[in-house]
Amino acid sequence: MKIIIASDIHGSAYWAERLVRAIDAEQPDRIVLLGDLLYHGPRNDLPRDYDPKRVIPLLNGLAQEGVLIAVRGNCEAEVDQMVLDFPCMGDYAQLVDDAGRTLFFTHGHIFGAGFQNSVDNLPALPADSALVYGHTHVKVNEPVPERPDIWAFNPGSVGIPKDGSHSFGIYESGKPLAEAFRNVVLEEA
Repeated sequence: MKIIIASDIHGSAYWAERLVRAIDAEQPDRIVLLGDLLYHGPRNDLPRDYDPKRVIPLLNGLAQEGVLIAVRGNCEAEVDQMVLDFPCMGDYAQLVDDAGRTLFFTHGHIFGAGFQNSVDNLPALPADSALVYGHTHVKVNEPVPERPDIWAFNPGSVGIPKDGSHSFGIYESGKPLAEAFRNVVLEEA
C-alpha cells in the first residue's frame, strides 16, 4: 500500500499544482491531506500564488471514493467543507494498513508528539503504530522520544514550509517504520 501524505497547502495554487502532478506520477493507493488546505491563516504570510479558488478544483479532483482521507487543520472552517467534495472536518482519522499497522492521521494542533512546538498530546496507540501530523511546517521522521515504539512523521508543508523546502510524504507498507516513511521535496517549475 502506497500513501501520499500532504499538509499545509494554505491556498497556494502554485504548490498545489505541483503536488497534484507528483500524485499523478506516484499513483498512490491512498491520499491523505492533513489540514490547512485553503486558508493561509492570520500568522502566515501569503504563500506563492495564493488562490484558494484555484486550489479547490485541484483538491476536488483527487476525491475519488475510498482514496482520499482528509482531517481538519486549525485554519479549516465550515465554509471550506461547503466547497470541498470530501469530508475534511474530523480532528483525526485512522487507517490500518494491509500489514495491520495503525496509522493515526491528524493535523497536529490537538494531537501531537511535541516536536517543533506541536502539541504534546499523544493518542493511545498500539506499539508499531505511527502518528502522522502536519501543523508545524517542519519535516519529522523519527520515533517519539517517550514512546520509541510509536513513529512520528510530519511531511512538512506544501505551501508555507518553515524548514526551507516545499514537501509531501510517502508511506509504503510492508517495511519497518524507519524505512516506511520518506519526505519528498517538490520542485519549482
